[in-house]
Amino acid sequence: MTRPAPFNGLRHLALKVHDLEACERFYVEIMGMQLLRRASPNLVYLSCGNDNLSLGRAAPGESRQGGCMDHFGFIVDSKAHLQQWFEFMQAQGVTLLDQPHDHSDGARSFHCTDPAGNVIQPLYHPAISGQRFSAAEG
Repeated sequence: MTRPAPFNGLRHLALKVHDLEACERFYVEIMGMQLLRRASPNLVYLSCGNDNLSLGRAAPGESRQGGCMDHFGFIVDSKAHLQQWFEFMQAQGVTLLDQPHDHSDGARSFHCTDPAGNVIQPLYHPAISGQRFSAAEG
């Protein structure tokens, strides 16, 4: 059997968080995502256009450890756009882990955390920044 056509990127991420309301506010008010659907009082789906982020309420007593995940990223269109995000997050009091910095492959990024402690990497990458995807493409 041959392998099917390649995947079209990582477009869905599901996180378990203890303070669902704080995390939802962070992703909507700071990150600019939109609520797609509130599936239940313990589960919401958010998007910034070409992705799907699921936030589920962790059970009481459930470990706060994020498993093996190190971080996840959000792509921006330019290095200037990345700098604007850094300054906005700084003004909003978001926990910033480093300053915007260049990578050897021409990318530029910084790291911050959400209220649950998940590490997020806003990232400009010349190979993928500026691309737009829609259901009509394919």
